[in-house]
Amino acid sequence: MPTTVQAVYAGGVLRPLQPLALREGETVEVTVAQTAPPAPNAAQTVEERFRRLAAAWERDVAYHSSTTVRNSRPAYREIIDLGPAVIPLLLRDLETNHTHWFSALREITGANPIPESAAGNIPRMVEAWLRWAREHSYQW
Repeated sequence: MPTTVQAVYAGGVLRPLQPLALREGETVEVTVAQTAPPAPNAAQTVEERFRRLAAAWERDVAYHSSTTVRNSRPAYREIIDLGPAVIPLLLRDLETNHTHWFSALREITGANPIPESAAGNIPRMVEAWLRWAREHSYQW
């Protein structure tokens, strides 16, 4: 029985936005019709958009360890597109939860305060970004 679902194409993969009643390895026929992305709610604040996108991203990458996969997801890219206004929110979440916003912060700010000796050491990476933010008068 035909089913219509919305999907997101990212990183060369078409990912359905809801679970499908399919067996693992089952072959299906796909017809692609582009849809316009939903217009952002003008009344939605940057913080509200960030929270919504961050939650979607966390759900989407919960079982992925690959930085490339995690950072290429649409929600992560949309967070970066929020620009400098989202930096305090990223810093707050980084400080509180050690969420991996390192690439987003680097793309938005153009900075990379993590010393090579701290690469892969999450607490030290977090501290490097927070130190950088304080030195640049960010408040979060």
